[in-house]
Amino acid sequence: MTQHLYVLTGGSRGMGLAIAEQLLQTGNTLICISRNQQASLTTQAQKVGVHLEQWTHDLADGASASLALKSWLEKQTAQTFQSATLINNAGVIPNIGPLSQADPYNLAMALRVGLEAPMQLCAAFLGATEHWQMPRKVVNISSGLGRRAMASQAGYCAAKAGMDHFTRCLALDEALKPNGAKVTSLASGVIDTDMQIQLRGAAAEKFPDQGGFQQLKATGMLTSPADAAKRILDYLARPDFGTNPVSDVRDA
Repeated sequence: MTQHLYVLTGGSRGMGLAIAEQLLQTGNTLICISRNQQASLTTQAQKVGVHLEQWTHDLADGASASLALKSWLEKQTAQTFQSATLINNAGVIPNIGPLSQADPYNLAMALRVGLEAPMQLCAAFLGATEHWQMPRKVVNISSGLGRRAMASQAGYCAAKAGMDHFTRCLALDEALKPNGAKVTSLASGVIDTDMQIQLRGAAAEKFPDQGGFQQLKATGMLTSPADAAKRILDYLARPDFGTNPVSDVRDA
């Protein structure tokens, strides 16, 4: 039976784990690329009979991960799959504070994971599958902070803004090809994950918006990882996916 192939980064925790759990369905093949493996995914995959591979890569070194993905894809038989999808979900928030106080190594790591690695993985995925005839999709998980500036968040905002804009460029590239991929940089909403804990716990004197994030939690405005994952996968399945290369799960 032909399969739907999914390649997912950051699938070992948070929203990425919820996406992985929802993709473990009969008819899917799932490749997870994360710093750590998640034992619960292995157990779930065995129960439902889904082919799952968990690759351990630190996406601060996106080149190694992208070369591994390219090599694996080039060994596959295209006819095995009905579709192929890359979900660039991994991301980190650098130390919260004004850019003038940023640690250069911490900042570089955040930009490598949040911007450099997604670009490298897109290049590997699309290059290795360019002659595959089935539908191919890329969804880059972005954020409203890529579209709205925030004090003490220069690194994260820059990574997500860069993701949005390289996705626009990528959409133009793919539109010129006979069977180009559909691509979207998708803001996922405000989600109750470790990132939110990090933002709420930041020093107020370094992060003027800390109180706003605390209020989101207190008033129940955060989306659960499971609900956010469902929204993303529902958006991915929409017939108009890729029409707008920069989108939001809340778009009608």
